[in-house]
Parts: sequence; structure tokens; C-alpha cells
Amino acid sequence: MSYIIVGLGNPGKEYEETRHNTGRIVLEYFRKKNDFPDWRADKKTRALISEGKVGKEKVLLLMPETFMNNSGKSLLPLVTSKKKAEQLIVIYDDLDLPVGTFKLSFDRGSGGHKGIESIARSIKTKGFVRIRVGISPKTASGKLKKPQGEEQVVRFILKNFTPDEFQELKKLSKKTNEAIEAITTEGRLIAMNKFN
Repeated sequence: MSYIIVGLGNPGKEYEETRHNTGRIVLEYFRKKNDFPDWRADKKTRALISEGKVGKEKVLLLMPETFMNNSGKSLLPLVTSKKKAEQLIVIYDDLDLPVGTFKLSFDRGSGGHKGIESIARSIKTKGFVRIRVGISPKTASGKLKKPQGEEQVVRFILKNFTPDEFQELKKLSKKTNEAIEAITTEGRLIAMNKFN
């Protein structure tokens, strides 16, 4: 497997359209657009997986079926070295970015995101690609309107997207798909220059 692309979120119907499931939502758009086979449950990784190709590159899509703060457990059997970690792309929700935007980063801190912390802890490196997808609202002047305080944050991320936000996410998925294709076919540095 050349690349592993992970969509972070929580399993279960009640979380499907929540902001915290952004990673899973974006990965599902990618799977459909690239005609990857339907998801199948994989016991070894405790995840849903789908395999296919992007260009000439083999790609494994993975949605952990653990809760967010245990996401790393799904990657333990697959990412067994720092070199393999560099072929890992993790898509997740980011409160520091407004809805309708995303950023690529590599080898960075978790920004307090429990799923990213779990992965870095499990695979013993921060050296993997992240696609950080914005979920925070903006004011009319374009300023970020982030929820404050732990309780507010938890309530906000576990709420469903509004219909307008969902449309924004759908529109953005075209760009995130292009970014994923660029990372897998041209490498992360070229992709980061193109999309950041």
C-alpha cells in the first residue's frame, strides 16, 4: 500500500453529520468521486476500509471504528515505521479555520485535537500529512468566531452542520480531492505549495 488516507470522526448514526466527523465526510466524498469500492469492515484495524488507485499509486482509505480519542489504534498494524508514517494522510476537523477552508500541514503539533494526539502517540511520530478542514463560523467581516471554553467547544463540535455549512463542505471537497491527488501523485511539498 503506498498511501493510507484516514478520515477522522466517531462511528455511529448519531455522529454522521456532526462537525467532529468532518474527516469521515470528506473521505467519503473522495471515495465516491474516485470510484473506490464500498466500505468493508476490517477486524485487524478495527476500521472500515476501501482500496483503490489514484493515478498509479495504491491507496488505502480508512475510517477508524473506534471513538476519536482512540483513532491511533486503527493505524498501529499499518504504520510501523517513520517512513510509512510519511505516506499517511489524516483528514480532520479544525476549529482554528473557518468553514469552507482547509490547510495542509506536516510534522506539526495536534492543536489539542484528540484524534491527532492518539495517532501521534500510537505511531510514535508527528511526521505525517494532515488535511485540516475548517469548521468554525465567521463574522460578516470574515473574522473567525470560535467557541470558547471546553464545554462550548464540545457542544459545538458534536452538533450537526447547518445546511449552509454542509453545502460549503461539499463545495470544498472538490478542492480537498485535488489536494489528496496532488499529495499522492506529486508529493506533499508540491501539494503544500499549491494548496496553502
